[in-house]
Amino acid sequence: MEAYLYELLKDNEVKCNLCNHRCNIKNGRRGICGVRENRGGVLETLVYGKVIAQHIDPIEKKPLFHFLPGSLSYSIATVGCNFKCRFCQNADIAQMPSDCNGRIVGDDFTPEDVVAEAINGDCKTIAYTYTEPTVYFEFACDTAKLATKKGIRNVFVTNGYMTEEALQMIHPFLDAANVDLKAFTEDFYKTTCKAKLVHVTETLKRMKSLGIFVEVTTLIIPGLNDDKKELENLSAFLVDALGPETPWHISRFHPTYKLTDRPRTPVETLIRARDIGINAGLKYVYTGNVPGESGEKTFCHECNHLLIDRWGFYVRDNRIKNGKCPECGAVVDGVWD
Repeated sequence: MEAYLYELLKDNEVKCNLCNHRCNIKNGRRGICGVRENRGGVLETLVYGKVIAQHIDPIEKKPLFHFLPGSLSYSIATVGCNFKCRFCQNADIAQMPSDCNGRIVGDDFTPEDVVAEAINGDCKTIAYTYTEPTVYFEFACDTAKLATKKGIRNVFVTNGYMTEEALQMIHPFLDAANVDLKAFTEDFYKTTCKAKLVHVTETLKRMKSLGIFVEVTTLIIPGLNDDKKELENLSAFLVDALGPETPWHISRFHPTYKLTDRPRTPVETLIRARDIGINAGLKYVYTGNVPGESGEKTFCHECNHLLIDRWGFYVRDNRIKNGKCPECGAVVDGVWD
């Protein structure tokens, strides 16, 4: 299928304008993502409808804690990614094209198939997740349009590297996003992800301005992005650019893929990062990959009463009434209905 958002250059070279790499792709070659190929001056997506993963998940697994908590989300992905994170937690599918000589696999699905599966599974949302949804943008966009007509909401779990053009195209059908803000230094993004921080922060601000509900996740990696000053700067950015109501998920690192020389993140580090976020003014800061810790529960930012009791990804009790704390009446930021 012909891709969206590209332009023809001289000598049948094309420029892809889907993500902020803005790859110039020669005839017969692919972009950084490995799933968009120039065929005689026409940019083709190689993963339209090629679903490599599909599952019904709790929305909390995305993680989205303030968007329809306790509901189910039909989650899909294709292979491919436009980042090269050394710590990729889904490398077997996300990095398949680059690690396996361009290999692309997946079961054939139509947008109608995905929406029907979501309806049959009593899912309130479709989540484009597991790998980077931007690389299968055409399929995600077509599916999201149909889902919206059927009353199903759409969420991206994304690295936030889509261009402004892509975001403008999808935003009427995109209800929420969890964006990985992987660190807060350009050096980390350059050396560990092969990308640039500035494009992610700009996407976050654009999403907020467009009315997309945003939550943010940061995987804390010992010695790479856990510096106190860096976390203070990241927290200050969230408060100033997105607002103190923005939920921030601080997730525990486990050695994987090409980054196995680092230990698991100490729980104490996560607690320290959470304190930094709260001290910066964030109302809702969560610790992830450590089930059982109180950091996964939602407390009222005014009176500190427990509002949503979670165990891992599952909601055991939700006491929020009409978007407010039942104890003090404070507004609890989120999408509850």
